[in-house]
Amino acid sequence: MSSRRRFLRQGLASLAGLGLTSAFGNLRVLAAAANQYVFPVGDYKALVCVFLNGGNDSFNSIVPYSSTAYADYRSSRTVLIGSGGLAFDQATLAANALTPLAASGGLPGGLPSDGASYGTHPALAELRALFNDGKAAIIANVGTLLHPTSQAAYQAGSVAVPPQLFSHSDQTTYWQTSRPDDANANGWGGRIADRLHSANSGAIPMCISLSNNNLFQRGDTVDAYGVSPGGVEKMSYLGDGPESWVLPPNAAGVAAWNALLEADTQQHVFERAYAGRMRSTVANYEIVDAALGNAPPLSTAFPDTPLGNQLRMAAQLIQVRGALGMARQVFYASVGNYDTHSYQVDDQHANLTQLSQALAAFHAATVELGIDDAVTTFTASDFGRSLAVNGDGTDHGWGGHHFVVGGAVRGRRFYGAMPSLRANANPDDTGYGQIIPTTALDQYAATLAAWLGVSASDIADIFPALSRFESPNLRFLG
Repeated sequence: MSSRRRFLRQGLASLAGLGLTSAFGNLRVLAAAANQYVFPVGDYKALVCVFLNGGNDSFNSIVPYSSTAYADYRSSRTVLIGSGGLAFDQATLAANALTPLAASGGLPGGLPSDGASYGTHPALAELRALFNDGKAAIIANVGTLLHPTSQAAYQAGSVAVPPQLFSHSDQTTYWQTSRPDDANANGWGGRIADRLHSANSGAIPMCISLSNNNLFQRGDTVDAYGVSPGGVEKMSYLGDGPESWVLPPNAAGVAAWNALLEADTQQHVFERAYAGRMRSTVANYEIVDAALGNAPPLSTAFPDTPLGNQLRMAAQLIQVRGALGMARQVFYASVGNYDTHSYQVDDQHANLTQLSQALAAFHAATVELGIDDAVTTFTASDFGRSLAVNGDGTDHGWGGHHFVVGGAVRGRRFYGAMPSLRANANPDDTGYGQIIPTTALDQYAATLAAWLGVSASDIADIFPALSRFESPNLRFLG
């Protein structure tokens, strides 16, 4: 059976890349092409973005339990869980304690900046264990910022703030592009890949999405390469497949498809671009299918959840990095249901259980593969959530805490300033219960980019607002 015919039966519908946005590109392609990164033979690194769609309530994920800070937290979350509120009791938090290291050796990070003791949501048992084992760190109060912003500046309108601050779509776009000034901006993961993809010897794109189309991985010369969490899927819309539910074989449709893909036969530029992309897809499918098919199964057990399945496939693709010719990769996974305006107690417990178990399994798989020092996983989300209870949930917020996991992480440390969670007269909120970020998304992202190997000059180009902030590298990665 020919490669093309077999692809029609077993192709990944999304494998071609999740769009044709890079078919024509623009002048930035020239700048990206000029950066030819070369890494030592055998050197490999991967970033794995786990996007929590909807806005995670990190103030009930990482929670103070020492007296003064706990009283502030309790004042904003009103009554205890089980009594109609969202606050955990101190004993529960103390039983789920984080044990951070003090700062040492001139490195940043260490104990929480406010001097408080912190625990985690009980559902985060596996992530808490990774933190306490030195394999995870907490990046405090990260959010979208154009400039460092205080409560007084925010209320006076004396500094520019991101547009549509509390809008899901706008803030997701900002988190994934870091460019609110450009409605057509590519993602910062894609802009990183534009610089680094030449380090890879294989044909497979550097960016791989395990979830869906996303702005984060869109670049000028690199697009996201979609792979299903379940592996190679059947593509039977032409009626060409063994399943009982498909239509009878559609010979005319197959013939038309084959004709469409023939090189240099299309009259229209869009047809030629599409045909070229799909021919590449057929070739790439064969490479990925063969690499995955020849790899031994991983012994690490993954939870059978949406995120667990996505990260299992990421681990399998990392396992075959040599066969795919990869030196640098950027993965994207995502999971939803974090917009907890109501039913937050039950929904967040389920969400964080899935997150914690999947991240722990993925880290264990990188250990199994002997590559945990070369894979860094980080969380991202639309925004944090409000301090105040909104019925039996919380409203859209701004800043929030995030986890970074991996063998290269300088773990058991908090990075950045922990905000006050006081209900009233809180100097760290907007005046309406949304916490103002003290760590900019650009600082968080630039630190990840630097670890992956992006040069300082390219980082400045990828994150043009970075120069406005004091620390361009938070140094949570070694």
